[in-house]
Amino acid sequence: METETFIRPNTTKSKKKQTSPLVTFLFLFTLILLFFYISPSLLPLSTKKLIPIIPRPPQCSSTKGKFMWYAPHSGFSNQLAEFKNAILMAKILNRTLIVPPVLDHHAVALGSCPKFRVLNPNELRYKVWNHSIQLLRDCRYVSMADIVDLSPLVSYSTVRFVDFRTFVSSWCGVNLDVLCSKDQNIPSLLSESLRQCGSLLSGYYGGISGCLSALEEDCRTTVWTYQKDDEDGALDSFQPDDQLKKKKNISFIRRRKDVYKALGSGSAAESAIVLAFGSLFTAPYKGSESHIDIHEAPNDSNIQSLIEKIEFLPLVPEIISAGKKFALQTIKGPFLCAQLRLLDGQFKNHHKATFLGLKQKIESLKQTGQKPIHIFVMTDLPMANWMGSYLGSIAKDSDAFKLFVIKEEDDLVQEIAKEVMDAGHGLKLGSVSQSTAGINKRHHPQSLTDVLLYIEEVVCSCASLGFVGTAGSTIAESIELMRKHDLCSG
Repeated sequence: METETFIRPNTTKSKKKQTSPLVTFLFLFTLILLFFYISPSLLPLSTKKLIPIIPRPPQCSSTKGKFMWYAPHSGFSNQLAEFKNAILMAKILNRTLIVPPVLDHHAVALGSCPKFRVLNPNELRYKVWNHSIQLLRDCRYVSMADIVDLSPLVSYSTVRFVDFRTFVSSWCGVNLDVLCSKDQNIPSLLSESLRQCGSLLSGYYGGISGCLSALEEDCRTTVWTYQKDDEDGALDSFQPDDQLKKKKNISFIRRRKDVYKALGSGSAAESAIVLAFGSLFTAPYKGSESHIDIHEAPNDSNIQSLIEKIEFLPLVPEIISAGKKFALQTIKGPFLCAQLRLLDGQFKNHHKATFLGLKQKIESLKQTGQKPIHIFVMTDLPMANWMGSYLGSIAKDSDAFKLFVIKEEDDLVQEIAKEVMDAGHGLKLGSVSQSTAGINKRHHPQSLTDVLLYIEEVVCSCASLGFVGTAGSTIAESIELMRKHDLCSG
């Protein structure tokens, strides 16, 4: 029997004086109104009947074009994988993709798809919205298009992009430039406009016919496919097992859905100006994909061509140039790259396995007689903590090894951070100028910690003596992809 969500008056006989039902109702109604007004990020998503009806936003009538938004999360490599999927989905659905910022590492987490424990898409979108606005307030906003070179895709005429800042400034009717300031007390009207706009786009007020379609599908319920007619609507091969269903009280059923049939021409979602996805991350799992299973499109040459194009998206020229410069002018000669992830997530308990591959590679290089062996080290383990580990032992042997690292405070990193922001690749996307969007490039971010990661990846792609990466690390996968496409040549 389902539990009622309404509070019933107590009918048990009692000698105590009971509160009037009318007073109780008014008190609860007031609390509900305050709750909805103060924090839309905490709205109970399962009680849609309580969501207030809002007037139709004016942008629903004034905005031209069809857009697609989604909620990236986790580390940069995962965000990049999602971005590739977003490009593909936007192309299939003939929508302009809203290019998100690069989020801080794990500032937003999805949860576990295999365990059917993930954030609701509305909540995930609102967390991404809040973090994106916070990046603007902290003057640390970096667009994905500032890091990843989209110029080959922009010239591919049927792929359309617009920067998140440009879209939000136009859609929400706000001047975002005033957010980047040492004064964190932004005007109350601007703050309220952003809160309401973020709540709307996240889907807290539900869909708006012809304006917004906020999807509720996620990896617990849906595996998106394309042009697999025999699979459309069928059960996916991976489902929660009986033990998990009983333990977690899970009622989800995963179905395979054709994204174009569900959301493309002729669908209810097709008329919406903005189509909002939740997470677009996917990964192979137990013979299936966690959320998106679109690896080829033999019946659509344009989509097939795009799938091949987005397999590898290079970093912007400024970052590639910096990585090559370090390899050629600082390391000077053949070197080995060791990407050692030791502190994050599952990797912190597998140090021996992480070092094993490096030990084996070094032993093979020793047989060549080359001394010293140059090694570029890319690791999340601070140098002060190297002692007592395999890294510490090879660092002490200066006759046999010469180690190289790049630090966040190095001049090279700071210079490239400024160059990337000066280039402003993200704000050049689309047809709306940055001045029209109310954005001024004079503000440089206070810090660009993650630019270090991108430079390191390029350096590793140049390692002529080989690459040793951490098993299971998405960073290692990104470097392998760079090496496969010979990023360092030329």
